[in-house]
Amino acid sequence: MNVETLTTLTVYGLADGAVLALAALGFVLIYKATQVINFAQGEFLLIGGYTFYAAFVLFGLPTTVAVLFGVVVAVALGVVVERFVLRPLVGESAISVIMVTVGLAAVLRGVMQLIFGVQARQMPAVLPAGTVEVLGARLPLNRLLVLVVAAVVLIAFALFFRRSRHGVAMRAVADDQQAALTMGISARRVFAMSWALAAVSALVAGVLLADITAVTPDLVSFGLLVFPVVILGGLDSVAGTIVGGIIIGLSEQFVSGFYDPGFAQIVPFILLVVILMVRPYGLFGQVRIERV
Repeated sequence: MNVETLTTLTVYGLADGAVLALAALGFVLIYKATQVINFAQGEFLLIGGYTFYAAFVLFGLPTTVAVLFGVVVAVALGVVVERFVLRPLVGESAISVIMVTVGLAAVLRGVMQLIFGVQARQMPAVLPAGTVEVLGARLPLNRLLVLVVAAVVLIAFALFFRRSRHGVAMRAVADDQQAALTMGISARRVFAMSWALAAVSALVAGVLLADITAVTPDLVSFGLLVFPVVILGGLDSVAGTIVGGIIIGLSEQFVSGFYDPGFAQIVPFILLVVILMVRPYGLFGQVRIERV
């Protein structure tokens, strides 16, 4: 092992982990606000990548306008899903809601394949190309910028939750829904906002991932890594998504670089099983004790 290889794998792992943290953030937002486990979060990431591709390449919109277009579509998707798919299931069993999100995932994936096909589509680079030398290693500039952009977006979300009125309302509903209702906070509005923000975070993750790879249905496979991330960090922990994303991203890259790329694909799920056996609520999850 040399310093150059270690530096390269670390940067690649951190970039992958940052994108995973963005995708997982939406999963955690939905769970904290609504107690719904959204199995369609990977499809949200897929739609984000294809939406930006359509706006940027097919419609020829400038980058900024294409991003804004993607945000509008993501917000609309989140609100529509919450209003017409999830809200009618209020009061139903947890397994019913889970199965609906599984079906939603299949529908969204099928719609994307129907519109765009199953072939990978190469998108013109949005982030600057080139390389940068760090500790003797030549690193792609776009990977470093992915890390920066993801960090900025995650910080922006953190400030939104801490400082804005809507963010405080979301935290209040997540902590105690009944108490929030007595304070005049609309739970339905918070639920819709959580789904909209989840779709936006997935959009950013999808755009970043599409820029450093390609626009392809395989983006869903990357979205599946959201589950090890949130289980590792904790289903209801925003900070846990960042730590979980970094751990999963680094572990994949290190195992792939130093041992076997094929085995690296199952390492996140091995970590998922281990954390469920040792600490079921995750590293930062809130422990709940139910007495019957």
